Amino acid sequence: MAKLIVMYGTPKDPAAFDRYYFSTHVPLARKIPGLEKYEISEGAVASSAGPAPYYLVAVLHFSSITALEAALASPEGQAAAGDIPNFADGGADLFFFDSKEV
Repeated sequence: MAKLIVMYGTPKDPAAFDRYYFSTHVPLARKIPGLEKYEISEGAVASSAGPAPYYLVAVLHFSSITALEAALASPEGQAAAGDIPNFADGGADLFFFDSKEV
């Protein structure tokens, strides 16, 4: 299993972020080939030190790192990644990795 984690910084206008994210970005991201599961955080994002500087965390699941890399390189993956600056004025950090259960 491989994961792509996107951590969105707090936007200037959270309501506008939510409108765009759910009406435009999520439908784009759902078209990414090989996407098996798409989760997002609900409510405030916290850390062990208290509130985190993130507004929303998205976790996208793929069968392997190879599938994830192919997905990011696809036209759909490029469209979704290219869309991030259209709504994420608080910034976005993307992390991707292969994972295993322990």
